[in-house]
Amino acid sequence: MPACSSGIVRSNKKVGPDLWEMEFTALALAREAQPGQFVHIRVGGNQDPLLRRPLSIYDVDAGLITLLYKVVGRGTEILSLYSSDQPLDVMGPLGKGFSLVQDRRVLLVGGGVGIAPLLFLGRELKVRNNKVIVLHGAGSKEETCSGPKFTGLGMEYRIATMDGSLGFKGLVTDLMEREIDPKSIDYIYTCGPEPMMEAVAAFAARNNMPGELSLEEYMACGVGACLGCARKLKASDPSYVKICHDGPVFPLDSVNIAP
Repeated sequence: MPACSSGIVRSNKKVGPDLWEMEFTALALAREAQPGQFVHIRVGGNQDPLLRRPLSIYDVDAGLITLLYKVVGRGTEILSLYSSDQPLDVMGPLGKGFSLVQDRRVLLVGGGVGIAPLLFLGRELKVRNNKVIVLHGAGSKEETCSGPKFTGLGMEYRIATMDGSLGFKGLVTDLMEREIDPKSIDYIYTCGPEPMMEAVAAFAARNNMPGELSLEEYMACGVGACLGCARKLKASDPSYVKICHDGPVFPLDSVNIAP
C-alpha cells in the first residue's frame, strides 16, 4: 500500500510558459519509485481543493524527487506557490510503471509535459546498457527545458516545435517518420497527447515493434477505489480498466486510443 508522507520542498521554479519544476525530499518514496509511476499531492493547507493532484515522477536521484508540471487550474496554481523548506503532503508511489528492457535500442517519444515520466525512464534504461533516442514535441523553444537533462545522462535528444523556433518544425510524429529508421529501434515508449500516441502506436504496428504507453486521465483517489478514471482500452472489449491502478502504463498494442 502506498504511503502518505510529508516531503520537504527543496526548490520550485518556473522553467517555461506555465511550466514548473519542483524538487522535494521523501526518502521512502524515492527508494520505492519506479519509472512511469506517479504521486498524489494534496495542495493547500486544508480540504480546499478537496482532491489530490496526480503528477508523474520526472526524476529520482539520491533521495530527491523531481516533478515537472503545468499550471492548468487552481490546484497546480497553488502548487506553483510552494517554496523551499515547505512541507508537502504526498502519497505514492502509485500505479504500474514501465517495464525496463536491457541491451536494446530504445526510442522515447514525448509530447508537451508528457515528456515528464520519460526522463526517469531514460535514466534507468541507460543503467541497463540501452541506447536511447528521445524525440520531444513542444509548441515552442520556451517549452523545451528538458533537453540538457536527457543529454546529460547520455541520451540522444531531438526536438520538434510547432512554430519552428527550435529543431524540426512540425509534429514530433512527423519528425519520427522522417528521421527514425524502424530497423534501428527495438522498443518504443511514449507519453503525451493521445493523437500523438495513436500515431506512435501506428508506427510501431506497421513495423512490428513492441512498446508501451502511459495514459493521462483525471484521477480522484489514485488507488482504484473511486472508479473515476475507469475507461475501456479497446472499443471491442466491454471491460474497463482503472488507469490509476492497472496503469497508467499499458502495452502499446493493447490500447485503441482513438474513440
